[in-house]
Formats: sequence, C-alpha cells, structure tokens
Amino acid sequence: MNTKKRFTIKTIAACLLAAGALGAAQAQTKLKWAHVYETSEPFHKYSVWAGEEIKKRTNGKYEVQVFPASSLGKEADINQGLTLGTVDIILSGASFAGRTSPPLAVSYFPFIFRDAEHQLKYAKSDVFKELAKGYDDKSGNHITALTYYGARHVTSSAAKPVAKPEDMKGLKIRVPDAPAYLAFPKSLGANPTPIAFAEVYLALQNGTVDAQENPLPTIEAKKFFEVQKNISLTGHIVDSLLTIVSGSTWGKLSADEKKIFTEVMQEAAEKTGREIIASEARLVDEFRKKGNNVITVDKNAFREAVLKNTKPTDHGYRQQDYDRILAIK
Repeated sequence: MNTKKRFTIKTIAACLLAAGALGAAQAQTKLKWAHVYETSEPFHKYSVWAGEEIKKRTNGKYEVQVFPASSLGKEADINQGLTLGTVDIILSGASFAGRTSPPLAVSYFPFIFRDAEHQLKYAKSDVFKELAKGYDDKSGNHITALTYYGARHVTSSAAKPVAKPEDMKGLKIRVPDAPAYLAFPKSLGANPTPIAFAEVYLALQNGTVDAQENPLPTIEAKKFFEVQKNISLTGHIVDSLLTIVSGSTWGKLSADEKKIFTEVMQEAAEKTGREIIASEARLVDEFRKKGNNVITVDKNAFREAVLKNTKPTDHGYRQQDYDRILAIK
C-alpha cells in the first residue's frame, strides 16, 4: 500500500473516530437531581451514588448532577420544577406529592407505622404501588422509590420540655405545611407554624417558635440541638421520602433505561434507610453527651391522645388505605 493511500485511510479513520466521539458527546444527556438536605446526610450521599451508577449502567449516556441543600429552591419549588422542566429528579416528602394526589400522603398520618421495618415493608407493598400510581396518573411524573427518613421527635426550648401530651398545649411548633404534619400538634392543642426547612434554625434561635419536630439524624445535620435543649422521643411520625422523576424525563427513557433508573433508585433508597436506622440508634447517647435533655415519653399516651382527637378521614385520606397499611406484617 503506498504512502498516499495509508494517509487517506488514517485520515478517514481519524474522522470517523472524531465523529463517533462527537456523536457520543451529543447523545449524552445531563439530568438535574434536586433535594433540600445537607451534603453531610445520607440522602445526598446516595443521590450522588445513584447518579454515578446511572452513568455507569447506561454507559455514560446520562450524567446526573445533584443539587443539595435547597440550592435549586425549597421543597415546594423543586416539586413544581418537575412540571416546569427545571429539574429532572427530586427527593421529596409524600406530603408534597400529596398535594397532587392526597391519598398518597396517608403514610404521614401520626402513628400509622409501628417502626422503621414496618415502613420498609410498606415500600414494597401493593398498597404503596397503588398509591404511587395514583400520583403518577394525576401528576404525569413517576415515583421510583421510597426512602426511610426517620422517626420524627419533638425538640423544644429549655423552658418548655415535652414529657406528656398535655405539655404540647399552647406550644408554638414548626411543622412542614402539610395536613398530616399539622394533625399531630393540632390534635394536642399546640400551635403549628409552617416555616420553610432552610429557615428553621434561625426561627428556633430567635424564638419565632418554641419547638420543631424531625428525626434524630436531621436534628444533628441541621444542628437544631444547638438551639433546642430538649429532645422528646415521641416518634409520632415514621417519615419517608419519595424519589420522583419528571414525566418528560421518564417518557424519554427506553424500557431498559427505566429498569436501570428504578433499580438504582431503589438500591439508593435501601442504602440510605439502613444508614439512617443505624444513626438513630447511636444519636440518643450522643445528644445526651452534648448536654441535651433527652426525654423518653410514653408513646402510647401520645398515640391515644392524638387518635382521640383526629382520624385519617379528617385530613382527606381513605380509611381503607390507612387500614391496609396498619395490617402490613
């Protein structure tokens, strides 16, 4: 083969490689994954892990960038972003998804879950699949996974410890702005005050509210223990997050890609939940060592007081969904 021919073949090969690389670059799709949690929390850690896994399992076709700590907006904003097309994937509470499909938020009703394991079984149950489909059908978005978030406990200022249901009366407590969260304080005579998650620390610090309620890992990550002396182990809501993919993004995925996204997101949810459960087990002692007053309460007394004054149907939830979740073994 003469030199001229060799040069021509090499040139063509180089052009083909360059065109292939350009095609691959053009085919790559960048996705935005948003949440409101700190980079130190498992929710962020495993969102990043999921993004890397999606990239790996789709041979680099999808590049997922995770935006933590409300950097793309508050929880209501990122939920709206799914419809507006400003985000592709979010982690969000079912309370926000419940604004579109109210039955889904029954899982936030106080004392519906016995413990973390009960909720993890619910995540794999037919009732969850049916409720998630109801949201999908109404919103056009798609729920891929449910993550254990933690058991919510009340923290309060030094002057207002909560040891029994009666101590909640008149307490000005920050809660997320959703019916199921409001049910607990309202049923006990407290004054619920919805405040955006990113603004809670300052509200506690300056006395805008006396109290708030969140799981122990969140109390640690958001440093609420610094401005709240008392931590009462009420465990009134066993909380969760949903992984939601926007309808426009989900609709562009092939069947194989949908399978990959679902498997990765469910694996991430499982890993996150197990880490949260482990951290809950150690944090009680850690808070005591920090000088917080950790109060062990009679949870049955709180449960009875709440259920005496409110029921699922008062908040737009279906009794049959509530009963089916209670029955999960």
